[in-house]
Amino acid sequence: MNLNGDSTGGARRLPPQLPGGLPFLGHAMPFARDPVRLLQLGRNRLGDIFRFRLLGRQMAVLTGPKANEAFFRAGNAVLSARTAYQFTVPIFGKGIAYDASAERMDAQLDLLMPALSERRLRTYAGYINEEVETYVERWSEEGQVDLLAAMNELTVFIASRCLIGREFRRNLSAEFARLYHDLEGGINLLAFFWPYLPLPSFRRRDRARLRMVEIISGIVAERRAAGRVEEDFLQTLMAARWDDGSTLTDDHITGMLLTLIFAGQHTSAVQAAWTGVELLRHPQYLKPILREQETTMADHHELSFEALGEMVLLERAIQESERLHPPLVMLMREILADFSYGQYVMPAGWLALISPAVSHRLPEVFPNPDRYDPGRFSPERQEHRKARHAIITFGGGKHACIGMTFAYLQVKAIWSVLLRRFELELIDPDPAPNYATFVVGPKPPCRLRYKRRVTSKLFDNLAPAALHSGGESKP
Repeated sequence: MNLNGDSTGGARRLPPQLPGGLPFLGHAMPFARDPVRLLQLGRNRLGDIFRFRLLGRQMAVLTGPKANEAFFRAGNAVLSARTAYQFTVPIFGKGIAYDASAERMDAQLDLLMPALSERRLRTYAGYINEEVETYVERWSEEGQVDLLAAMNELTVFIASRCLIGREFRRNLSAEFARLYHDLEGGINLLAFFWPYLPLPSFRRRDRARLRMVEIISGIVAERRAAGRVEEDFLQTLMAARWDDGSTLTDDHITGMLLTLIFAGQHTSAVQAAWTGVELLRHPQYLKPILREQETTMADHHELSFEALGEMVLLERAIQESERLHPPLVMLMREILADFSYGQYVMPAGWLALISPAVSHRLPEVFPNPDRYDPGRFSPERQEHRKARHAIITFGGGKHACIGMTFAYLQVKAIWSVLLRRFELELIDPDPAPNYATFVVGPKPPCRLRYKRRVTSKLFDNLAPAALHSGGESKP
């Protein structure tokens, strides 16, 4: 199957091999240490398609808009996310997401669409604003926090409220944070290849999921007994019906909620953290955003869905942070049938991956690609529209993430509140990416110094932080 439109015929060749590596391990050590550096090295040496060995498997790497398009256009019979992401099955559960057929997974996504309607998003905006305001109200008049830790904690609260409901948020958020940590501990390089090894981290993962089913089953039973209806994702799944009219089991409801939380919570936390890092490092872009906050909130008086929609400068800042620091640095599929791109063929049994972290920094798409410049996304420039699939943080084609609008709603609300309530300064202005985690946030320490504002003029007291205005952002 040739997805790049090549009709020249002739013998097909394997992609060029990245030199080096060890027997069996291949490039596992440099890959674990800094996968983006390895993938960028391969592209620089070999072009937009190459291969390397990883723990006995051949990995085919495709980078750039055309290669990304081929990856996303391939059918499920050719490139399979289901087989590539089997390490998620112990967390999400049997028959859920990557343990379901492509048709069943599509049906599961369809069941969630009512929870992402504009009416619901308007409701969530209120919940999110309430959570952020309540969270920062606990802060003292001045002090410091770890930025990523704070964003992780806050987005757990938001996910608890919007996805699982007010009962869960009110009574169980602290326990959920511990359970979620144990579930996350089950995602690592070993899990990718051997998700059922008898390791302590995998045992904790399995116990945490059983406890999550207990908790959510209790909430479902309580709501049904009381006849109470809420505005959250849990209620949507309680009311959902399969095509045959049957309802979802409590195990399936839990699995789908966990799928949503894993797809969105940590990525939103990381996106929020990088947004703050880049904004506070670049005062020339921060000051217009502070003015936008003043004028928007003067018109709306509350942080509503409509108000968030008008914060276009803040949204561009988030987009640019996402371009430079995509939370997922690579997306994978297993090759089920020979997959062709250009003059090369990738045989069945290999793994194929694309890399947002590499593709987002191509100078032919984004001039001066290492420079932080939210103006790239302005109507006058629109660099991300030069080529289809230039930005792939949220996937692409039929595999695009359905939660993108919800994610942006969260991050915009968080930074709208923080910028209006506090003067902010980065203590650690140049954090490196932390490749020890599956979702790549800034490596600790990533500390933020804050001081509660006493003036309504947001830009009168711009934190001295930001006098560091170096234009480039490290990958």
